[in-house]
Parts: sequence; structure tokens; C-alpha cells
Amino acid sequence: MYPPQLPLARTRTAFSSDTASSNRGELEESLLLLIHEHNHFSLKLRDSTEKAKNNAIRSASQLSELLVDTVNSGVQNAFVNEERIEMEIGALTETIVRYGKQTDQWLAATQAINTAIKEIGDFENWMKMIEYDSRSVAAVIRNIHEA
Repeated sequence: MYPPQLPLARTRTAFSSDTASSNRGELEESLLLLIHEHNHFSLKLRDSTEKAKNNAIRSASQLSELLVDTVNSGVQNAFVNEERIEMEIGALTETIVRYGKQTDQWLAATQAINTAIKEIGDFENWMKMIEYDSRSVAAVIRNIHEA
């Protein structure tokens, strides 16, 4: 990732003007080369950083979509289950109302039967009393007739 190391600068031993101007030219060339390599490396680094950033954004976007899809599917399932439960509640309410009406009808029929049974019992008791009274009257008439 880092640019190759450049050779170390040469040291001057003599202070002649020809040597100084040639060294200055080499130094300028070296500096220009360093600047060029630095700019080139910076561009490459910027490009690779931009690519990594775009990949990270793309991956984060895909992850968020997957998470949203997962959550939405759970919410959708809950909503569908809620609708089913509400439909079942409605059906059960109708059934309870129907059974309530049927129970009221059975209660009315049972009370009618109980009343009829009581009346039959009362009638039977009345008949037994009439029979007892009739035997008593017959016994009295027989006693009078024999006496």
C-alpha cells in the first residue's frame, strides 16, 4: 500500500557551483518524483476508499432490507393470525348466541313439562281423593242401607 522507499539524499562534500546546480536539479527531480508518486498513491488510496465505502453502503443497504423483510414477514404473519382470530371470535359469538337461544327454548320446554307433570300429579291426587271420597260415600250408603 505504501510507495516504495526512495534512496536517501546524497550529501555534498564540495561547494562548487556546478555541483550545486546539478545537485539542485537532481533534488528537484527527486521532489517532483516524490510528489508525483504521492499524488498517484493518494488517488489509488482515494479510489480504494471510495470502493470500500460503496461496498459498505451496499452491504448495509442489503442488510437493512433483509432485516425489514424479516420483521415485515413476522408482522404480516401476526396480522394474518389476528384476522383469523377475529373471524373465529365472530363465529364463536354467533354460536354462543345461537346456543343461548336454544338453551332458553329448552328451559321453556322443561318448565312446560314440569308444569304438565305437576298438573298430572295434581290431577292424579285429585282423582285419588275423589276415589276415596266415593268409597267413603259408598260405605256410608251401604251402612245406611243395611241398618
